Amino acid sequence: MTSILTHAVRNLPASSAWAARVFARSLSCSSQLQAAAVQPKSKKTLAKSGVKNIVVVEGVRIPFLQSGTSYADLMPHDLARAALQGLLNRTSVPRDVVDYIVYGTVIQEVKTSNVAREAALGAGFSDKTPAHTVTMACISSNQAMTTGVGMIAAGQCDVVVAGGVELMSDVPIRHSRKMRKTMLTLNRAKTLGQKLSLISKIRPDYFAPELPAVAEFSTSETMGHSADRLAAAFAVSRLEQDEYALRSHTLAKKAQDGGLLLDVVPFKVPGRETVTKDNGIRPSSVEQMGKLKPAFVKPYGTVTAANSSFLTDGASAILLMSEEKALAMGYKPKAYLRDFVYVSQDPKDQLLLGPTYATPKVLEKAGLTMADIDVFEFHEAFAGQILANLKAMDSDWFAQNYMGRKSKVGAPPLEKFNNWGGSLSLGHPFGATGCRLVITAAHRLKKEGGQYGLVAACAAGGQ
Repeated sequence: MTSILTHAVRNLPASSAWAARVFARSLSCSSQLQAAAVQPKSKKTLAKSGVKNIVVVEGVRIPFLQSGTSYADLMPHDLARAALQGLLNRTSVPRDVVDYIVYGTVIQEVKTSNVAREAALGAGFSDKTPAHTVTMACISSNQAMTTGVGMIAAGQCDVVVAGGVELMSDVPIRHSRKMRKTMLTLNRAKTLGQKLSLISKIRPDYFAPELPAVAEFSTSETMGHSADRLAAAFAVSRLEQDEYALRSHTLAKKAQDGGLLLDVVPFKVPGRETVTKDNGIRPSSVEQMGKLKPAFVKPYGTVTAANSSFLTDGASAILLMSEEKALAMGYKPKAYLRDFVYVSQDPKDQLLLGPTYATPKVLEKAGLTMADIDVFEFHEAFAGQILANLKAMDSDWFAQNYMGRKSKVGAPPLEKFNNWGGSLSLGHPFGATGCRLVITAAHRLKKEGGQYGLVAACAAGGQ
């Protein structure tokens, strides 16, 4: 899990000090939707002596679609290229100004393992522009962003494009290890006799494929199982999860209809239609959702398809600059990126509790409290995971017995939390979600007049 600190930009002259602050805490799971203790708000600038101000100029994403729909015949670099082109079209930033490109992804396509490079070339960037790809489960694009932040802060770059991509419609399926070993050996065989000898050893079970699964290698457990166990540990009921999922879809539908999802750019799918909006937003009813059977822990689990994020295809891109460079080029930034935190827990029992651990760390680094935050954008992998984190964040007992703290950090108030929907409704293309969270926080701060924003997303791999 990671936390990113940003602050919003107000309508002040370019020469003035920006008063707004977006504290984007990225890469953590969510917290309980309860009001934090009333405390006076801070008025810190959060600037660091000797460190450049780093700003978000703009962020975009192509529509997030349920896997198996309009993007099904494409490859990941096609989606990433579309996001990059959308960012270029919206900002008119010259390609040769970009110093570096970093992309995040989770399920890598073996033909384009450095998807950042392939997408950049496809989007018309110079072959002299370096690009690399990172992977850190669901916080991969957050890692891409913070890598860019580090490059700018270190003075290595002035302009970095970060992003993420995932195509769950066409994930790699491998031959069994026995078959792979035989085929590789066969490729090295020199005589017909050697080749026939190897072929004769192939058995029917060699042809059984290794199907991919969104599972932890160290535990062989899917995140759905982890979410189910976490929900049970924190006594999150099936009804609570369904109600939260319904809230997400309802708010996302309202935001979509109200034109608030400003980061979405249209994508003309080659040979098909132009996609203009997310297709996974489907408000239902608690009654209808309650009819679904458990998806992971059967028959008594509480995590279902209705209260989980769905397999999603999509890509995002975000333009980061030093403040000096942005202003010199005539851009008005949307937010400052101020700080971030990564934490790691036991991948078995605390896989999805990253937000609970990361939130107090990043707040303390910034000298802020939960009461200072105006906008919360948390990644919704599962409704049960979100609500369990919220309960953990609001528990003195958990803070004292598991975190070594004297008291809880507190949980976000519902009226500030994921007000334009979340991953349960908008979709969760693993590698692309982090950029959506950050730019949504920036847009919400501008729309709602807030000062600080906190972005959070959870990750597998014990992050």
